[in-house]
Amino acid sequence: MTNNYKFFKHKDCEYYPCHKVKNDEKFNCLFCYCPLYFLEQCGGNGKFVDGIKDCSACTIPHSENGYDYVVNKIKEVNQTKRK
Repeated sequence: MTNNYKFFKHKDCEYYPCHKVKNDEKFNCLFCYCPLYFLEQCGGNGKFVDGIKDCSACTIPHSENGYDYVVNKIKEVNQTKRK
Protein backbone atom coordinates (compact mmCIF):
# COMPACT_ATOMS: atom_id res chain seq x y z
CA MET A 1 0.00 0.00 0.00
CA THR A 2 1.28 3.44 -0.87
CA ASN A 3 0.95 6.63 1.13
CA ASN A 4 -0.03 8.85 -1.80
CA TYR A 5 -3.11 10.07 0.08
CA LYS A 6 -0.81 11.76 2.61
CA PHE A 7 0.92 14.06 0.16
CA PHE A 8 -0.20 16.51 -2.49
CA LYS A 9 1.76 19.22 -4.28
CA HIS A 10 0.06 22.02 -6.19
CA LYS A 11 2.91 23.78 -7.97
CA ASP A 12 0.47 25.70 -10.19
CA CYS A 13 -1.01 27.47 -7.18
CA GLU A 14 -0.24 31.19 -7.26
CA TYR A 15 0.79 30.98 -3.58
CA TYR A 16 3.09 27.95 -3.90
CA PRO A 17 4.96 27.63 -1.66
CA CYS A 18 3.00 29.69 0.84
CA HIS A 19 5.81 29.44 3.43
CA LYS A 20 9.54 29.89 3.07
CA VAL A 21 11.11 26.44 3.15
CA LYS A 22 14.54 24.98 2.48
CA ASN A 23 13.30 22.21 0.19
CA ASP A 24 10.08 22.77 -1.73
CA GLU A 25 10.24 19.23 -3.18
CA LYS A 26 8.93 17.95 0.16
CA PHE A 27 6.40 20.76 0.57
CA ASN A 28 2.96 19.24 1.17
CA CYS A 29 -0.11 21.19 0.03
CA LEU A 30 -2.62 18.63 1.35
CA PHE A 31 -3.57 20.84 4.29
CA CYS A 32 -3.58 24.18 2.54
CA TYR A 33 -5.53 25.47 5.52
CA CYS A 34 -4.50 23.77 8.74
CA PRO A 35 -7.29 21.75 10.39
CA LEU A 36 -5.64 22.51 13.75
CA TYR A 37 -6.13 26.26 13.46
CA PHE A 38 -8.99 26.13 15.97
CA LEU A 39 -6.70 24.73 18.68
CA GLU A 40 -4.90 27.19 20.93
CA GLN A 41 -2.28 24.54 21.71
CA CYS A 42 -1.85 22.87 18.33
CA GLY A 43 1.84 22.10 18.77
CA GLY A 44 2.94 24.52 16.08
CA ASN A 45 4.67 27.84 16.52
CA GLY A 46 1.71 30.08 15.77
CA LYS A 47 1.18 33.23 17.76
CA PHE A 48 -1.74 35.47 18.53
CA VAL A 49 -1.71 38.99 17.12
CA ASP A 50 -4.57 41.24 18.19
CA GLY A 51 -6.62 38.15 19.07
CA ILE A 52 -6.07 36.44 15.72
CA LYS A 53 -3.94 33.32 15.37
CA ASP A 54 -1.03 33.88 13.00
CA CYS A 55 0.36 30.59 11.69
CA SER A 56 2.50 32.07 8.94
CA ALA A 57 5.72 30.83 10.58
CA CYS A 58 4.45 27.25 11.02
CA THR A 59 5.16 24.57 8.44
CA ILE A 60 3.97 21.48 10.34
CA PRO A 61 0.98 20.74 8.06
CA HIS A 62 3.21 21.29 5.00
CA SER A 63 6.02 19.02 6.20
CA GLU A 64 6.80 15.54 4.95
CA ASN A 65 5.16 14.03 8.06
CA GLY A 66 2.48 16.70 8.35
CA TYR A 67 -0.40 14.34 7.58
CA ASP A 68 0.53 11.99 10.43
CA TYR A 69 1.02 14.89 12.84
CA VAL A 70 -2.35 16.48 12.05
CA VAL A 71 -4.29 13.19 12.18
CA ASN A 72 -2.66 12.16 15.47
CA LYS A 73 -3.34 15.57 17.02
CA ILE A 74 -7.01 15.34 16.02
CA LYS A 75 -7.22 11.85 17.56
CA GLU A 76 -5.57 13.16 20.73
CA VAL A 77 -8.06 16.02 21.04
CA ASN A 78 -11.00 13.69 20.40
CA GLN A 79 -9.78 11.28 23.09
CA THR A 80 -9.48 14.14 25.59
CA LYS A 81 -13.03 15.31 24.84
CA ARG A 82 -14.48 11.82 25.35
CA LYS A 83 -13.19 11.60 28.92
